[in-house]
Amino acid sequence: MNHTEGTAQMQDTAQEDTAVYRVVVNDEEQYSVWPADREDPPGWRREGFTGPRGACLDHIGTVWTDMRPASLRRAMDGTDA
Repeated sequence: MNHTEGTAQMQDTAQEDTAVYRVVVNDEEQYSVWPADREDPPGWRREGFTGPRGACLDHIGTVWTDMRPASLRRAMDGTDA
């Protein structure tokens, strides 16, 4: 690593993300992280968890156990209307 790369890496670390995020979920039960100070994106609703980005990602990792879209899960289970 040269001096320029080392300095850039130190600056990235120093500029820690202090923003607050919320977990949002869509009709396909897919999860995402969204800035808490912004209006929810179209087609997404608040899931209920809010906090630092890392905590939101940890929460998603706990609750989103099946990555398949809900419509695919229903079709595979034979419950698709």
